[in-house]
Amino acid sequence: MTQKHPDRVDESLIALRRILRATELYARDLAQAAGVTPAQLRVLQIVGEKKDPTAKTLANQMGVSQATVTALVDKLVARELVSRQPSAQDRRQTNITLTTQGEDVLEEAPDALQQRYVRAFADLADWEQAQLVSSLERVAAMLNVDSLDAAPVLATGELRTSKKAY
Repeated sequence: MTQKHPDRVDESLIALRRILRATELYARDLAQAAGVTPAQLRVLQIVGEKKDPTAKTLANQMGVSQATVTALVDKLVARELVSRQPSAQDRRQTNITLTTQGEDVLEEAPDALQQRYVRAFADLADWEQAQLVSSLERVAAMLNVDSLDAAPVLATGELRTSKKAY
């Protein structure tokens, strides 16, 4: 194997490690500051943005299964951050609503890592966005993880876990 720039291999691995490390540190900071995981915070954010969403709405927006959202919502209900309410329009549906404690957590939570990314990404020119998406997809393919199911939440590990949530 011949390489024109062998240092680029290390540079690319360092960049990947920095991204992974940032997600780990953010998850730890979030757990300490707000007592929730990044995935739980994303659920709270969506519930705060939408008017009484259903679990299906949350799952669709997050790009995960309804079972995953149900597990996340169960943990948030147990902590009294959200509640389940029967829908006034369709009695077969249950809406997820933010509690006062959930609103407080949203206010106290540090700026989400993915929100920082979204703001910076939005500031890029269209061609830069396309190039970055292409490069990230290429990295995922190089690692043989391009077919993994993943939500737009910058967090390490699975969204659904048997470990006790913070």
